[in-house]
Amino acid sequence: MEILATPSRFSSRKQTIARHFANACDYDQHAHIQQQACRALLANIAYDKQDSVLEIGAGTGQMTRLLAAHIQSRHWLINELCTEQTATLQSILPTAQIVIGDAETLDFEGAHSLIVSANAVQWFDNPLSFVTQSAPRLKGGGQLLFSTFTANNFLQIKTLTGQGLNYPDNDKWQLALDSAGFENIELSVQRFDLLFATPYAVLKHMKLTGVSTNRTQTQSYSDQPFIWTKARLQKFERDYWQHFSATDEEGHACVSLSYEVLTVNAFRP
Repeated sequence: MEILATPSRFSSRKQTIARHFANACDYDQHAHIQQQACRALLANIAYDKQDSVLEIGAGTGQMTRLLAAHIQSRHWLINELCTEQTATLQSILPTAQIVIGDAETLDFEGAHSLIVSANAVQWFDNPLSFVTQSAPRLKGGGQLLFSTFTANNFLQIKTLTGQGLNYPDNDKWQLALDSAGFENIELSVQRFDLLFATPYAVLKHMKLTGVSTNRTQTQSYSDQPFIWTKARLQKFERDYWQHFSATDEEGHACVSLSYEVLTVNAFRP
């Protein structure tokens, strides 16, 4: 069963996000950190038999595949922003109900035993709202489990361009979870430093994983749109080498890009 929401009903920002990820055709080949975050989520699922599972922001199905292989559930509800992913997600879980649309505005009815989201909540206009929205959707004893990123994620890009998403800090997540009545709350952070041959390779990696420094997709620290020019790109490359150079295992000069993953695990009383 499918429920489709047309992209024209999305906000302009969400339409841009959907377009960027729809164009990231090689996402799974480059989103290795995201895949590791998915595996960490799987390891934290309390029960391998569930009554009803709601997945938010399924994307290309990295988390969905793990759920399908390791978790049994009487009911599956899979949400994704991009219409293009419908067939893929349905093929992973043929019995699932696929809901295409903006998770911030959709009403996911039902009392779920597990709500899970991998690497998607940071794209919300109000990421903390995910916690308050999830609480009434969980049955008693139900688990909320998701991964997102911290303010240190892509720190090099933010430092050099002033562009990036505004990630809530851990204290704000903790407060939101406490206020929503969750218990047995666990927040854990893991950092990954990837090495690339050049700063341009960093930008290419970000594009291939659906991320852009264009302000229409991200929440900028500046009020001005960010547009790449030849001069800006040249300065970016010079500054990147100056401030974030590294050496790989073979002794070659390279540059680093940091991911910092936040995993949140909590239960409804």
